[in-house]
Amino acid sequence: MDLGTSALGVLTAVIGAMLLAVGAQLQHRGLAGVRADDGDARRGALSLRHIVRLPQSGRWVGGVLLTGVAMLLNLLSLRLAPLIVVQPLGVIALVTTALLNAAAHAYTITTASLGAIALCVAGIGTFVAVGALTARNSVVSDSDLGQILTVLAVAALLVALAVAVLRRRFPATVNVLAAGILSGFVVTLAKTVVTRVSVGELGWLTVTGAVALVAVAATSVYFVQSAYTSGPVDLIVAGLTILDPLVAVSLGVLVLGETATTPGWAVAVQSASGAAAIVGVFLLARHHPQAIR
Repeated sequence: MDLGTSALGVLTAVIGAMLLAVGAQLQHRGLAGVRADDGDARRGALSLRHIVRLPQSGRWVGGVLLTGVAMLLNLLSLRLAPLIVVQPLGVIALVTTALLNAAAHAYTITTASLGAIALCVAGIGTFVAVGALTARNSVVSDSDLGQILTVLAVAALLVALAVAVLRRRFPATVNVLAAGILSGFVVTLAKTVVTRVSVGELGWLTVTGAVALVAVAATSVYFVQSAYTSGPVDLIVAGLTILDPLVAVSLGVLVLGETATTPGWAVAVQSASGAAAIVGVFLLARHHPQAIR
């Protein structure tokens, strides 16, 4: 793999993650303003009234535009570097969101929170550095895309069941789970479609993947917006930061074969560093001042 191209992909992903964090903060505040104007204290789902009124919020529209730019940068980074290198960099969105939220609400980030952030950054930094040296980009075959679509169908059914049975009791958890799982498939489908189009694979399976990408992306956006009604934005981003890369990297490893040539030592280092980053996310969720409050 060309290290220069991979480094450019990493830089693009980092910028995208930071823009995503700012966009999330603006959307969360814009949505809170719309709900406050309505005197609506319910949490867990967007009503049709909220959806209609959201475009009237300048903050929310600005957040959506920044998120759109972040998604385009993420697509570019997926074209330049392997999925398992790019996607874990989403943890930068968590760190940026935690800092922005602390500033917005006049919180002082505690030593424990700073330690958790450092653990996230160190873990993901190590994971990405090793992946950039050992992982490989791959052309997505018809079989690969077929497997991804099959797994997506099963995951969509499970998400639908969870929403139907558990959403009323655990709105924040279910919204974040649904958004994170579907977002992982969005990234993977985007990677496969972009890769296949770039090599001239424009058959019906590629078109099916593109249609699935649009449908899953729209559904994921709905659950992300619903999650913003369920709790603090940095904790929501923390949950998404775990689930999105977990799904995407699992598909990248098991289906796309991006670690087929990775040596054993690299797998061990990446496993340990990835686990450290996940622990850091949980510690941040536990010790962040707004979470404690």
